[in-house]
Amino acid sequence: MKNIIFAGVGGQGVILASKILMEVAKQAGFDVKESEIHGMAQRGGSVDCHVRYGEKVYSPLIEKQSADVIVSLEQLEAMRKLSLLAPGGTMIINLEKVDPAPVQTGEKKYPDDIEKWVSTNIAKHRLVDTTAVLKELGTKKALNIVMLGVLSNHLEFTEKQWETAIRSLVKEKFVDMNLQAFRKGREL
Repeated sequence: MKNIIFAGVGGQGVILASKILMEVAKQAGFDVKESEIHGMAQRGGSVDCHVRYGEKVYSPLIEKQSADVIVSLEQLEAMRKLSLLAPGGTMIINLEKVDPAPVQTGEKKYPDDIEKWVSTNIAKHRLVDTTAVLKELGTKKALNIVMLGVLSNHLEFTEKQWETAIRSLVKEKFVDMNLQAFRKGREL
């Protein structure tokens, strides 16, 4: 059984990333369950998706200390999901910072030590700077697919399986750009 969590804020494509992983796992013959948790997504609030796959999956929710991998499209969201990471689990974190409402209003300060804390406290982690890749692609909207490419290096599926799933779930006019984003993520 594999337990994967995608975390981010509204507009980052967390849900599409989880749908693509689900499609890949289904194509590979696994039973798959997914759960979406939306905060105030349209206003930049937290969004996370739990994806579980294996021979037989009975529940879509990932319990505390059970996530094999947490993929966070934003630093603070990674910290919010820490209690779900299994001992020995992997954190994949995009270095982008998205200020939540309390930071935007000046009520709170965005933590400036997340990278250092993760590097010190989580043995299996990947801190990913997607800035150059997204600039090269010409859109920040490909962040989710770039991060999916990074994740793909940690799972058992082939590149062809991933690409087939992307083709089946992304609008045709965006397929080539998303395939390029996926490949760039695999290279990071």
